[in-house]
Amino acid sequence: MELTLNEVQAKSLLKEVVLELVQEKRDWFFEIMVEALEEIGLANAIQAGRQNDFVDEKQIMAILEGKA
Repeated sequence: MELTLNEVQAKSLLKEVVLELVQEKRDWFFEIMVEALEEIGLANAIQAGRQNDFVDEKQIMAILEGKA
């Protein structure tokens, strides 16, 4: 037996599953959303920080070793 769903049915089923998840597992869903937003924020910060040239690793090591 093969199960097939058209786009409308799949969309409706997905909405139902997400709604049930939010209602029944509110804390767990909230944690997932917070984690996702933190990841997006980190990705945006990395992207914004990459506007300048990279610093040579030797320069960084010299500073950390007190040689610069």
